Amino acid sequence: MENKPLYSVAAIFDNVNKTIEAVEKINQAGYKNYDVHTPYPVHGLPQAMKLKSSKLGWVTLIFGLSGAIFAFLFMYWVNVIDYPLIVGGKPFYQLPAYIPVMFEVTVLSAAVFTVVWMLFILFKFPNNSHPLIDTEYMNKVSVDRFGISIQADNEGFDLEKVKEFFKNLGAEEVFEIYYKIDELKDKPKIFDKKFISFLVLTSIIVSGITYFVLNQLLFMAPFNWMHEQFRVDPQTSMTVFKDGFGMRTPVEGTVSRGHLPYPFKGNPAEAEKNLINPLIPTEKVLKLGKSKYLTFCSPCHGDYGFGDSRLRGQFPNPPTLHSDRIRNMKDGGIFHIITEGQNVMPSYASQLTEDERWAIVHYIRVLQRAVNPKESDLR
Repeated sequence: MENKPLYSVAAIFDNVNKTIEAVEKINQAGYKNYDVHTPYPVHGLPQAMKLKSSKLGWVTLIFGLSGAIFAFLFMYWVNVIDYPLIVGGKPFYQLPAYIPVMFEVTVLSAAVFTVVWMLFILFKFPNNSHPLIDTEYMNKVSVDRFGISIQADNEGFDLEKVKEFFKNLGAEEVFEIYYKIDELKDKPKIFDKKFISFLVLTSIIVSGITYFVLNQLLFMAPFNWMHEQFRVDPQTSMTVFKDGFGMRTPVEGTVSRGHLPYPFKGNPAEAEKNLINPLIPTEKVLKLGKSKYLTFCSPCHGDYGFGDSRLRGQFPNPPTLHSDRIRNMKDGGIFHIITEGQNVMPSYASQLTEDERWAIVHYIRVLQRAVNPKESDLR
């Protein structure tokens, strides 16, 4: 012990009231460098110790303001100087849009750098030794006792006087706390090779795990025996066929289920001759025909079939549906034109079902009868 420098003299008290009274006596005695250790937070103890407000709040404020200023300058430089870009007709400098980013950067900077400051500046991490650690004094105050440690660097410190002082204050036990040999030789380890290697290794492991989780693990199917089968997926290659394409065109003559191919393709005369409108012109059918006509036909043929397109010259005007040729054309002929198209008119087979096309034919007959009524219609 004699070869080790003294760090402090520490005393154990059995209750909190004695401890606070002892603190007041220590202040009256003029000791400045001392600390109090309790197993739980004690209200009024900081006031009794006359502790000053922590300066850590100022550290947080400085880092927070620095983050806000950095975020503002960075966004201003990008938006106004380096890459000015008009977004939504707004000016390059627009403070309201900066506020959310500045707020987030302020909070992040204040929180992260305060922790870093605490670890590396206040606590001197990775150095973590202290004379009080692993002492009998610390074991007792960590359980159910209260302790005061007066450091030896106080002005006018005298070992025997301090021990006697504690006994007069009612201390249960008094300890002499000495520096450990390792602590005396302890140097800052922040640039120690082992510590740096540990940080690098930790960074590599964390980066590897993060990459594996985000890029591999999340995309792994938990049960893949149905996903991985011998089959041809759409848009994939296939080695069975010489051309390597997995998707094949249907065999000629293939008929899809529930559909019959149009038998009069390219043969309007036969269509007009053989096709018969299967629908009865009921109110429901005429209503359907009107709806589809106004949607698909009226933009070019006009609402009443006069060929008065409302496309304003963007598409050639079609002939009127009230001409003798169309009026005398059989229903099958009109159906064929709607199905296959004619001249610049495209086919509407993919947009309209067969029933809808036949319903349009009925509605065209209604329009024609409205312009050229039969004598029976006028009675």
